[in-house]
Amino acid sequence: MDFETYKTSLAQDAPPEKLSFAAQALWWEAKGDWHQAHQCAQKQPDAEGAWAHAYLHRVEGDLRNASGWYRRADKAPSDAPLREEWETIVRALLG
Repeated sequence: MDFETYKTSLAQDAPPEKLSFAAQALWWEAKGDWHQAHQCAQKQPDAEGAWAHAYLHRVEGDLRNASGWYRRADKAPSDAPLREEWETIVRALLG
């Protein structure tokens, strides 16, 4: 799936099938459902899941928790605007 298709899918009620849990997490966050996003991120125990998880805690304002998840993802904590980081992560997850 390309980024534009992913963005367009935000008009739907559920994320497209076959997305990773990390990509679903960012989809739900963009829809304004942080709790559903967090549940998805917790289901993906690898570095991609940790990166999405870090972003979600940054959105929440819990920078200490986010820092731990960035470490697990082997990523430097971001200070980019949230929407910019969201796009960066989504594009990376989609390949």
